[in-house]
Parts: sequence; structure tokens; C-alpha cells
Amino acid sequence: MRPRFTGSMVALLTPFRDGAIDWQAFGTMIEAQIAGGSAALVPCGSTGEAATLSHDEHAEVIRFVVERAGGRVPVIAGAGSNSTAEAIRLTTGAKRAGAAAALLISPYYNKPTQEGLGRHYLAIADAVDLPLILYNIPGRTASRIEAATIARIAEHPNVVGLKESDALDHTLDVFHLAGDRLAIYAGDDAVTLSLMALGGAGVITTIGNIVPREMADLAAVCAAGDWTRARTLQFRLLPLIHACFTETNPIPIKHAAALLGLCRDELRLPLTPLTDAAKRAQLEAALRDLGRLR
Repeated sequence: MRPRFTGSMVALLTPFRDGAIDWQAFGTMIEAQIAGGSAALVPCGSTGEAATLSHDEHAEVIRFVVERAGGRVPVIAGAGSNSTAEAIRLTTGAKRAGAAAALLISPYYNKPTQEGLGRHYLAIADAVDLPLILYNIPGRTASRIEAATIARIAEHPNVVGLKESDALDHTLDVFHLAGDRLAIYAGDDAVTLSLMALGGAGVITTIGNIVPREMADLAAVCAAGDWTRARTLQFRLLPLIHACFTETNPIPIKHAAALLGLCRDELRLPLTPLTDAAKRAQLEAALRDLGRLR
């Protein structure tokens, strides 16, 4: 199977200014991503604080990103919800806005069974004719999409990919049972090399918000099978990756973006800015080592 989307795809931050979306900063960030080689833009995920966007803001963010991208790179819109009906509504809106695909996080908080997860995803796939990427991240959703369930969902022609943020043994099972039907993407920057070595199609990256070229290069050398170079790049990025996950995402990455002048260090409650002095110093040191700060 040839994947529709490959490479380093960035899970976009949503910049805020005085409580509102900072559209000027957002447009500048999008241009920087495209110039930096990001293969796709992924708005309205957890990195983009989608949980605190209103329904109108969610739709407006997707429309804005699609319009600013202007067809230069695909837009994969975050459209997941813990309500199947709401996820269908969001996915329908993403298609109407011109998104190339939708990224669907598993229902969170209500902890569905495997039968419920399968029926949830298949209901969306039946309702909206748009390429869909599943998102398995048990640490946020409190439920895992088991490999057998993923394989069953992958039989639907609209289901084209999986963003995988789970343990290695689960990832191996997914590749074994569904790797011939799904494009599988690293959901954690630290495992980009490992997952692509297994045959993954790319990464949906957080740190790409501040180092898009480096993540694009890492994905490219992995795709080319240059594993020596890939190891060098992955290891070089590890200190920054670690520093960007010392607290709940996107708290550290938004602080890093503010240090680089990309946006304000402003989040919506219940998230709060990074204040721990040691964690801030760790982040600054990682950025300096990469030549991003003096």
C-alpha cells in the first residue's frame, strides 16, 4: 500500500493573544512550517489545545489553515471527540472546509469497549467520505485501540492511517495485523526513527513547531533508509524532545515557541505556562545546543 501522506507532519500550536486566537501569529507560523519542509499541517489536536476551542473556533481554525496553506501542503484536521455524533459533525466540517483528511483521537473519558471503539470509527467512516487517520494514545484517552480492532477498522476504504502513541509491543502487533492496509505514523517524536524503521510512513510531530526542518530531514533520511544518518539526527534532537515533554503537552513547546518569538506563551485554562525554573533552563539549553538561542 502506498500511503497518501508521508514525512514530517506538524501538530500545530494554536497561538493566543489576550484570550483570543492570534491570527497574525498563526499565519506566520504556517508559512514557517511550509518553508521548513513540513509535509502536512495538522491543526486542532491536543498540541493545538483543541479541547479548549469553542465549536466555532475549531471550524475557523481549520478553515484558516486550509486557506493559508493554499494547497501547498495537505491539511489533516483534528476532528475527534468522545461523542460519535460530535466527531461526525467535526469531520463533516473539516471536509467542507477543504481538509485533505481528518485525524480522529479515540473517545476519551467514557472508556469504550473494543466493540464501541470499532463502531465509533466505522460510523464516522460511513458518514463522511474523507480519508481518516485513527489516533491511538492511551495515556490521554484511558483506552487502547487493540491491534485486532485496528485491523478490523482498517478494512474500511476511508480509513487510511494510524497515529500510534503506544507501547512497542502494541505497535509491533499493529504492523503485523494491519501494516499492509494502513499508513502508520509515529505519534511521539522520540520514536520517529524506530517506527519508520518498522515501515512507518512518517511522524505527526510536536517539536516540528519549533524545528520543522530538522524533523523534515529526519523523516526524509528514514524514508531513504539511511539509518546511520537517521540515528545521528534522532539522537541530536533527543534533548529537545525530552525538554518539550517535562510537563503536559503543549505547555513546554508553547514556551519554546515564545522564546523563539513565534507566539505568546499563553495557554487556556486549565493549562498554565511553564514556570519551573529547572525545566525552563533545560528547554533553553536544548534550544541553544541546536543553535536556536544565543
